[in-house]
Amino acid sequence: MDPKLIKSIEGKKRELDSNRPLNTSIVKKLNEQFAVEWIYNSNAIEGNTLSLNETEIVLNSGVTIGGKTVNEHLEVINHQEGIQYLELLISKRTDFTEDSIKELHRLILKGIDDLEAGIYRRHNVRIVGARIIPPQAIKVKSLMSELMSWYYENMLSLPISVLAAQFHYKFVCIHPFIDGNGRVARLLMNLILMKNGFPPTVILKVDRKKYYRVLNEANIGNEESFENFIGRSIERSLIIYLNSIKPNTTEKQGFINLRDASKYCNYSQEYLSLLARKGKLSAVKINKEWVTTREAIEDYVKELKE
Repeated sequence: MDPKLIKSIEGKKRELDSNRPLNTSIVKKLNEQFAVEWIYNSNAIEGNTLSLNETEIVLNSGVTIGGKTVNEHLEVINHQEGIQYLELLISKRTDFTEDSIKELHRLILKGIDDLEAGIYRRHNVRIVGARIIPPQAIKVKSLMSELMSWYYENMLSLPISVLAAQFHYKFVCIHPFIDGNGRVARLLMNLILMKNGFPPTVILKVDRKKYYRVLNEANIGNEESFENFIGRSIERSLIIYLNSIKPNTTEKQGFINLRDASKYCNYSQEYLSLLARKGKLSAVKINKEWVTTREAIEDYVKELKE
């Protein structure tokens, strides 16, 4: 990971820690907001078609959405249980193990594929679009044991952002389950971050192509691109938290409002707002205002041209 990015992340983490204990009502609201966005984006990356608003309705009202599959509803509910399981491990200060990884996977696939839920894959697989072939099923158990050993050997020596990013990548390379590996990888990444006082990190659906691209780049030896992508996602969550407890610092933290963003493209503030609401532009809501970055605007314009 870029040393400047690590320094920026650690500086923002220190700033967040300096404001502890945080206001409980603000933290509660932030956690609720992050949970919905985390569940929506993680499922959407894997093809779930429920919108952000529909995901929130399923979570908070128990209402089913017409035209959506049973599995799509279960993915939302199960992911919420997965987050609650992480919070339980953290509150009990429990070291996570292979058994807790399997339990997390069981929760994610509960009611969707009970025969495979919580069980390492017993068959060889290929990942569509990936440049590597996952290891043979017979090697999964030993590789997962090695991964956990690697984690505990490095948990005190690596920066937490690097540890979380590398664990995420190593896990998806092993691809230990038949299905649900991406969601579990992102949950485990956040378990590492949250155990160390970081807010949860959300990889946005709008960044799906970039996410898969940097994973493939890592597969051919350029792991730094993937780590930087994860690092910027970690930094974004820290910025959201800091701006919630210390308002009016948005521009200093690298975000711009949509009015200013319109200066860097041929779109109006209103159209950019529509893109943000539809998840087509990488943007977040801070203090009821959509904000984005110049890089996100440039990426959107570039993708349209491509």
